[in-house]
Amino acid sequence: MGIGRRALSTAGHAAIATFLVTFSSSGNAQDRFGTSQPRGIMLMNRLGPSMSELYIANADGSGERKLSSGSDFEYNARFSADGNWVVFTSEQDAHGQADIYRMRLNGSGRERLTDDPAMDDQAALSPDGTRLAFVSTRDTSTANIWVLDLETKALHNVTGDLDGEVDGLPRGYFRPSWSPDGEWLAFSSDRNTTWRGHERGAGAGHYQALSVYIIRPDGTDLQRVTPAGMAAGSPEWSPDGSRLVFYEIDPAQTFIARMPHPENVPAQIVSVDVMNGQRIEHTSGPGLKIQPQFIGEDRVGYLIKAAPPDGPLEPGLAYTDGEGAPGPMRNPSWSGDGRLVVYEKTDYAPRPQNQRLYSWNADFEYRFTDVFPSFSPQGVLTTTGLSATLGNPQTPISTMNADGSNERRVFHDQSGAAMMSSWSPDGERLVFGFGGFFGARYGRPAKLIMINADGSNRRDLTEDLPNSGFPDWSPDGNRIVYRVWGNDGRGGEARGLRLLDLRDGSIEVLTEEWDNFPYWSPDGELILFTRQKSDDQDFDLFTIRPDGTDLRQITTSPGADGHATWTADGRSIFFMSARSGFKDEASLYDFSPQPYAQVFIMNADGTDARQLTNSRWEDSMPVFVPVGELPFQEN
Repeated sequence: MGIGRRALSTAGHAAIATFLVTFSSSGNAQDRFGTSQPRGIMLMNRLGPSMSELYIANADGSGERKLSSGSDFEYNARFSADGNWVVFTSEQDAHGQADIYRMRLNGSGRERLTDDPAMDDQAALSPDGTRLAFVSTRDTSTANIWVLDLETKALHNVTGDLDGEVDGLPRGYFRPSWSPDGEWLAFSSDRNTTWRGHERGAGAGHYQALSVYIIRPDGTDLQRVTPAGMAAGSPEWSPDGSRLVFYEIDPAQTFIARMPHPENVPAQIVSVDVMNGQRIEHTSGPGLKIQPQFIGEDRVGYLIKAAPPDGPLEPGLAYTDGEGAPGPMRNPSWSGDGRLVVYEKTDYAPRPQNQRLYSWNADFEYRFTDVFPSFSPQGVLTTTGLSATLGNPQTPISTMNADGSNERRVFHDQSGAAMMSSWSPDGERLVFGFGGFFGARYGRPAKLIMINADGSNRRDLTEDLPNSGFPDWSPDGNRIVYRVWGNDGRGGEARGLRLLDLRDGSIEVLTEEWDNFPYWSPDGELILFTRQKSDDQDFDLFTIRPDGTDLRQITTSPGADGHATWTADGRSIFFMSARSGFKDEASLYDFSPQPYAQVFIMNADGTDARQLTNSRWEDSMPVFVPVGELPFQEN
């Protein structure tokens, strides 16, 4: 992912430097989206739904009607105890910025309950309706449970002091639920766990272990309800307050559960007696069964998120008495009397290029882009067409103006995926990987291909083996750095970075570890890349000189730091990081390999890392629009 690093004049470099000073000194935006004139535009990618709308229906699925009215992006709705209100999350201000609202069942009385640039989500009203428990990333950027007094507006971070200083390890708190007497909150948490789940050199996504806990609303008397070793989530109380019901899944399956094909992932509905730990397994067999709720003392409703296509189960609402209501629902919540259910329906249609997103910096306008964006010296943008289908085995390469106009698909071959195009320094050619990448690399090889900017004159630069991809062109135009993986074609294993000399076709070994996503610094002195270290399996960022000397690790946070690129002046580095943790239970996401990813920027030596996004979605791959392309038309 280049960022127009060769597209700018000296004046342009100075302008970008000014932008970076703004990022260094600014925290969250001080005013709401659209109320001030930004000085720059940052494109970025987001993996998540492009639309989410609330619906309400009878418990058997009949009488469905749309409940959303103020936004096309609302989710995680929940009934009040008296059944008169629904509390929910809305991204009404702009996509990415989440606050809590409530409204009556007919859609009237819409009222905003929280107002903060951080993520506020997963809300529950207390039984007497006076307090709101919710998940928020305010203050620490990690997910904590807060309680708001709706009359006095007093706020309290219930879980913020449980684990000490934020250290980059999982420590999220999710899905709070009030006990019927209002004396306790139940929730799930991945506290006291580590980042786990990556295969060697893959970086596809961490899985999540969860336990259920209870705590007093003032943050005292923390008690663990379920043991370690599983992912137990979305706890709900029985009407008499004696039991908690939750779903339970193997943590290793929480990655597949949030990917496009979770049909064969099993999860069960379980309840335990809070006092003596007596356990009841309410379901068995296949089906990804999640988000249960007691409907009466003995009946439980839940969501079948996915099920084997040749089996008896259908995705949708289900009940332990055998009833059900098939459909594409997500995050159901039942009224106290069990007659009604509220849920959302999502759409994953591709977002339009340059769609406006919420900006956490008042001097910048954030806009959506497809993956691996890179600007030519002439200000032409190239992207990889991943947004149409996550894991698309036939991704194309496109070019367009900075405003998204004059889009042209310059390469598309249905026999494989084209991935991560990089411009030549003169803007006349593109190089990219073509073949099988990510999960598909196990089934097919990949090679480097060069084309003219208009798509003509295709030329293969490497052979099929080893699997070669993710190239970046050197600033002097003489070399291309790329990564290799897997079978080397001679019975051995290839890994690491290679340098292809375009003058004579020679290939030089630069590194031999699990390295990926290499990018030349604008001055050609360093190559930035992501490495999965062999000692702890974490992903960190490194730099190295093109001659193989001066290898330096520049991030040390646990988990994953990756997708790093230079800013145009070479003084700073964009990257995505897992250091702020999951924002929700992993199994509840769809089509999101790394939902914990947020965008950061830091100095080129790895110091002074600052978080630039604060959403519940997977954010990555930012790029500043070159100064010469500003401004462009409203979208």
